[in-house]
Amino acid sequence: MKTLCDTNILIDLYGVDQDWHEWSRDRVAAARRKGPLAINPLIVAEFSVGFEDEAEVFQLLDKALFDHEPLPWGAAFPAGRAFLNYRRQIGEKRSPLPDFYIGAHASVAGHRLLTRDAARYRAYFPNLEIICPETHP
Repeated sequence: MKTLCDTNILIDLYGVDQDWHEWSRDRVAAARRKGPLAINPLIVAEFSVGFEDEAEVFQLLDKALFDHEPLPWGAAFPAGRAFLNYRRQIGEKRSPLPDFYIGAHASVAGHRLLTRDAARYRAYFPNLEIICPETHP
């Protein structure tokens, strides 16, 4: 089974002095033993904010390590619905729509999601298999 890696995992792996580096590194290694890892353009966009050089970003996120998947059209509507439900429940925009698209991508593609921010994904994508600190300490 393929595992979609959330942006926070990439930041943990490649950022400087990240508290979660070891946890994320170990979870990525475990996920790779079970199948390929994947990222999408939204994840790359969020991750790339900390870099000046596009080539450096794509060197770190090499296709030998991560499948570069397009955003699935089938995830657009579920992402929008999840975001709308979030806005109705929370009443303000504290989470960007891309996070919901990431969850919808994993869900409609049948991937697991590796993240440290599981609460929102669990609430809006209850059938999504999530690898997070609460389930994999």
